[in-house]
Amino acid sequence: MPHHVVAGALLGPQGVLLVHRSPNRRYYPDCWDFPGGHIEPGESAANALARELREEIGVDATITGAPDLRVMENETADDGLVLQLWIVTEWDGEPTNLAADEHDELRWVAAHDVSALDLAQPSYLAFLAEALRPTSGS
Repeated sequence: MPHHVVAGALLGPQGVLLVHRSPNRRYYPDCWDFPGGHIEPGESAANALARELREEIGVDATITGAPDLRVMENETADDGLVLQLWIVTEWDGEPTNLAADEHDELRWVAAHDVSALDLAQPSYLAFLAEALRPTSGS
């Protein structure tokens, strides 16, 4: 059974919030990722993301609508991945690293700095380029 994972790209005035995965992590060690985690049995993806954001970075976010990005790798294999990623623009609380055993750093990253990071998924670069693009009329 593949790993069903959710993640949230918190977008704010400083850019996007990324977490650095500790080098000793089994999956995607020593790279930058979004906060999130596994969906528990019987839990919706949106509820799982809200829970993970509370547990990992201490923010309360309302997750609505469909994910903004889906990544599927070997989705029928036992070690496969089904990742659902939402853009999060509203939350309560100040992001703080509450999962120091998983992440050794939290960082707000500006659009022009994203390409210099080792990201957990190759698809994140194009996703972030679009998400961090200034909107017209701003």
